[in-house]
Amino acid sequence: MSDILIKNGTVVDGTGAPAFAADVRVRNGVIAEVGENLAANGERVFDASDCHVTPGFIESHTHYDGTMWWQADLDPLPGYGATTMIMGNCGFSPAPLHKYMPAQREMIGIFSFFEDIPEGPFMDNLPWDWNTWSEYRASVERNVKVPLNYAAYVGHIAIRLAAMGVEAWDREATPEEIARMADLLDDALAAGALGMSDNMHDHDGQDRPVPTLKANDAEFEALFAVMERYPGCCYQVIVDTFMRMTGPANLERLSKLLAGRKIKVQIAGAVPTLEFQKGILPAMQESVRKMREAGVDVWPGYAHVSPTSTLSLVKSLIFAQSNDYVWHEVVLEDDHHKKAALLADADWRARARESWDKNAWDHSPLKNPQELFLLDSENGTGPVGITLKEYADSLGLHRSDAMADWIIKNGTRSTVHMAPFPKDEALTLELMNDPRTVGNISDAGAHLQMLCGGGENALLLTQYVREEQKLTLEQAIHVMTGKLAGHFNLNDRGVIAVGKRADIAVFNMDEIQRREMEKAFDVPDGRGGTTWRFTRQAMPTRITLVNGVPTFENGAFTGAMPGQFLSPANDVGAMAQAAE
Repeated sequence: MSDILIKNGTVVDGTGAPAFAADVRVRNGVIAEVGENLAANGERVFDASDCHVTPGFIESHTHYDGTMWWQADLDPLPGYGATTMIMGNCGFSPAPLHKYMPAQREMIGIFSFFEDIPEGPFMDNLPWDWNTWSEYRASVERNVKVPLNYAAYVGHIAIRLAAMGVEAWDREATPEEIARMADLLDDALAAGALGMSDNMHDHDGQDRPVPTLKANDAEFEALFAVMERYPGCCYQVIVDTFMRMTGPANLERLSKLLAGRKIKVQIAGAVPTLEFQKGILPAMQESVRKMREAGVDVWPGYAHVSPTSTLSLVKSLIFAQSNDYVWHEVVLEDDHHKKAALLADADWRARARESWDKNAWDHSPLKNPQELFLLDSENGTGPVGITLKEYADSLGLHRSDAMADWIIKNGTRSTVHMAPFPKDEALTLELMNDPRTVGNISDAGAHLQMLCGGGENALLLTQYVREEQKLTLEQAIHVMTGKLAGHFNLNDRGVIAVGKRADIAVFNMDEIQRREMEKAFDVPDGRGGTTWRFTRQAMPTRITLVNGVPTFENGAFTGAMPGQFLSPANDVGAMAQAAE
């Protein structure tokens, strides 16, 4: 392992404390010394003049569980100072698995649909040589090398399918099946899973509620009883503030189930920040207040970046999650010639107009054509740079017909982009400053043709700190580092201090940007070819260190793969090993 002395920098230590001038010595992957005017002792010296030296950033909500097997460089994360990613969110995890293939395929299909990732790479690149989560972890550590550290939840959806098979979609579990779920969760937590993730939000491409929405209270109580035996673990759950707006009812149920339990709870969407969610905001804020008053350790999860929607016909759940399953038929059609034929079919167009008018949620992209931009043409025919509403009005067409026409002319790999949802910035800042919230949520590694996540952390530094001055640099770094490390009980990192793991980002505030998205044609499609994803150029950091090893330097990924599987259970052991 390389040793390094970072000289002449300004340290922002991740605790929220004021920045200070100091050098940082790294030895054997651990911060060995922090102080002024440290003398080199045979190690490499890195000059951080005019730079800030901070803990590496934690990507608190990702879906790289599958992607990491075929996109090992985790582009673009190293160039954005990211050093740890949290996987297995929202009830989706590759393990545990039922022993029979039909149930295994259900889990793959669920992950693929909800995270907008082709099924082919899942089948071709993962060995599927596990049934339990502990076996999955062993396989990942044996087979996968990546530049970031990673920690993972075990998903309740996966647990349910592993215990019940395909019937998990349709019914409540029997007492015997609940006991089996408890055993599977116990296996995962004993093997170092962060905790259990859950889903009270989603419906699939056939409008079926995800299996966890069939779980009764007895099932939750049995699983929570297991979690209470592991005080270092967390419970992560997403509630519905986007589609059917059941979030308030979700919180009421969770409040009853978690009352009196010593479980740390992260609820994605507990305090919704988008303008169209204002109707349910007061009830949800009141639920969070009551839960905290009752002693529930609840941490609302939020994103500092407003969600954007890219309407792609290659792989997208946007139409289905807008409640338009007619346009989703085009997404499900694999052959691009058949996609175009469907878009031109008169009967399909009639059904599409009706679905767009009568079924799509009012807040969805489909009901807001003035916010849909024709930007990305496959063949350059155009027009581009105008809204769908403008295009439809110019032709005198229904907006559904107008989008079908534009895609036929521009190619079925073209995309239509929605402006970011209007967001309550004051509430977002309030959440950032709440000591018990989880920020930097992004969905990185999923929704490959929407670019969720990769590089969004830069906005905290550029927009919120440098340009708008709504946060101090110390506050922004704390949101992405020490605060998150504390939440996930990853207590050996997230802070620049002696004895902590050397996950470090060094950057010059005048140089960094959140770069524009661009296409990379490097995603295997499962048929011997590739499809595309959105990515972006590096922020860049001057250097990113993971466990003391440079993963990004001189403007490029170094190729180093020092990432380790982290968990609350193994941090102490890992530190002891590194110190030897």
